[in-house]
Amino acid sequence: MVALTAEMKELFSKVKLFPVATASKKGMPNVAPIAFVVLVKDDKIWLADNFMQKTLLNVRENPHIAIYLYDSDSKKCFQVKGSIDVKTSGEDYEKMRKMVLEKKPSLPAKSLLVMKITEVFECMPGPNAGKKVL
Repeated sequence: MVALTAEMKELFSKVKLFPVATASKKGMPNVAPIAFVVLVKDDKIWLADNFMQKTLLNVRENPHIAIYLYDSDSKKCFQVKGSIDVKTSGEDYEKMRKMVLEKKPSLPAKSLLVMKITEVFECMPGPNAGKKVL
């Protein structure tokens, strides 16, 4: 199991808009800014699908994803990679839907992307850039 460290969780809590990268089955990349991203366990992240188009198509074809965590104040940065399971019903989906609608009732909360964290990499410039840390 790959679980985020306390330092990574603190950084995660500071991010307001998460750049999320996916790729199609043929390898065509896509990066989308997603705001409803929640760390629900040390090894699991929920992403709410409100307006996903290419991101959702990509993870249905190729269930791999990367999320970029960066804080300009602390100058810390990590790339978190994982696999995705898309849910449109069930207890977790209903919990996510409630969270989204409580914050902004006009959003559709169409589906839940459940990310199982598989790897974490350093992404600040320097000698450790790209180094796998988890």
